Amino acid sequence: MLERIITQPDNYEPFLLSQGIRYGGLLFISGQAGADDGGRIVDGGFMAQGEQAFSNLRRVLEAGGSSLEDVVKVTIFVTDMDHFRDVVALRGRYFTAPYPADTIAEVKALYDPRAMIEIEAIAAVSVRSA
Repeated sequence: MLERIITQPDNYEPFLLSQGIRYGGLLFISGQAGADDGGRIVDGGFMAQGEQAFSNLRRVLEAGGSSLEDVVKVTIFVTDMDHFRDVVALRGRYFTAPYPADTIAEVKALYDPRAMIEIEAIAAVSVRSA
């Protein structure tokens, strides 16, 4: 059975998509960008957006009974691969060994022209939360 994961505010609702879907022991998280609770991209450049994106990712994971430690696969989209080292630094700050499988891809644009990073993930549902 599919279970929709929602946090408040739900900036995804108008776009007819879920922040996350829990299916059995897995949690599938939609792309999380560096947007604040009002849906606005945060100021401060790439690292500020990256930290906000990871914060948003953590919030949806926890709402679904998981955590950053339970992420098994992450895909990180950036609009400029010159930020590759910044992505590695963010991964080091928010993930621990064994690190999740990862894809980092440069894309032409994200949903908002100011967005520079978006992170989607697949995570195991924590045994302690199942």
